Amino acid sequence: MAILIGERHAQALWRDYLELTKPKVVVLMLITSLVGMFLATRAGVPWTVLVFGNLGIALCAGGAAAVNHVVDRRIDAVMARTHKRPLAEGRVSPTAALTFALVLALLGQALLLTFTNPLTAWLTLASLLGYAVIYTGFLKRATPQNIVIGGLAGAAPPLLGWTAATGHIGAEPLLLVLIIFAWTPPHFWALAIHRKEEYAKADIPMLPVTHGEHYTKVHILLYTFALLAVSLLPYVIHMSGALYLICALGLGARFLQWAVVLYRGTRPHAAINTFKYSIWYLFLLFIALLVDHYLLLNL
Repeated sequence: MAILIGERHAQALWRDYLELTKPKVVVLMLITSLVGMFLATRAGVPWTVLVFGNLGIALCAGGAAAVNHVVDRRIDAVMARTHKRPLAEGRVSPTAALTFALVLALLGQALLLTFTNPLTAWLTLASLLGYAVIYTGFLKRATPQNIVIGGLAGAAPPLLGWTAATGHIGAEPLLLVLIIFAWTPPHFWALAIHRKEEYAKADIPMLPVTHGEHYTKVHILLYTFALLAVSLLPYVIHMSGALYLICALGLGARFLQWAVVLYRGTRPHAAINTFKYSIWYLFLLFIALLVDHYLLLNL
């Protein structure tokens, strides 16, 4: 499909539409959703919930990501990290992207209503709207605390997985949400320091732009301490055992080490390396929680 963008014609390919869904982000979300499902029940997750529940969550998340591409297309065009995105380069039109997002969201909601339960469908819809409308459409441009406030939408997947398997909300999945909520600021602020000039050029009030790098580094350090403390709560409430505790302490200590290195400014590329480690941190922390859960079941 050829799309006219100003004086240019661009050819949209299936890869462009896949890129609109931010597949790497969705995969990390699905890992936390899967962990939420498996932690929720001792009897095992029905295959229909496992497959179609996660597919529904993924489709809704992909739809929200596509809306993000539409709203941020002018910003993306001036940032080195994002200037080759499909809308920024004109390979996909805003109308086509919004139609694509709507189709994904409707399909995702249909799967959740059919194979899980209304609670999961409503919570997923709230998360979609929180990210696509409240965060992307308003908070991102309104306040340097955009990541802190908007992080709740991105923290929802383990809760969605839990409710998909059980049909109700409990303290345990809310604790998993709290872990991701505490993880989000140091994760994104590290990237924001690395891309400070680009955010300034795009007029996005990220914390390093509005308050400076030193202020941001202090807050990354403080949030990493908070994250370490929050990550130990599953052990405190007997949701997990010694294996998880050891992993949480080790992974958290390494995250804290990166936060200190970033604060001191003793290594080049510390910001982007902290960002990269934060992704592995969340992935490994949730895997450790899942492995520990099954070890406890077999004791």
